[in-house]
Amino acid sequence: MLENWVVTPTCLPLVLRRCHTCASERFRASGKFRVNANHKVIDAWLLVLCTACGETAKLTVLERTNVRSVRPELLDRLHDNDLGLTAELLQDPVVRRRNRIALDWDGAWRLDTGGTDRPDSEVLDVSVRFAAPIPVRPVRLIAQGCGLARAEVERLIADGRLVSAVRLGGKLSGDFTFTLKR
Repeated sequence: MLENWVVTPTCLPLVLRRCHTCASERFRASGKFRVNANHKVIDAWLLVLCTACGETAKLTVLERTNVRSVRPELLDRLHDNDLGLTAELLQDPVVRRRNRIALDWDGAWRLDTGGTDRPDSEVLDVSVRFAAPIPVRPVRLIAQGCGLARAEVERLIADGRLVSAVRLGGKLSGDFTFTLKR
């Protein structure tokens, strides 16, 4: 029987960027935007706060963009400080590349295994779905979901009793399936 596991975010990830004031490397998203219009062009920034000193930094969302080319819904969400928009923009690769930032997802996600008791069957088929593109090591997910140590999961992979179509060695942020043979 196929089990479905879901990796879901629990909060916004930390932004990895160097603070100019205290040299800390972690910022938290405040969920607030700053919008500035000058005649026919608009600028918008997402405000982030240093976790060590509280200094505010700006992540560029829109830069010298013609006001007419911005969707009215986006402008409304910017003015309303929409937390959902904050999450969307942090996960947008264009915004991350433009601002030269990375995300730290440690402690910002959880694994939902469905909470069902697992029968002691010989074969366990699991489909893992990601609700957001969260980079996680599959070995860590499998260990957490099955209640095993990571070393035990790695031994099962080496023995060929844990198989998947994807490489289980690095980090994944996309859906995958695996089969565990006891």
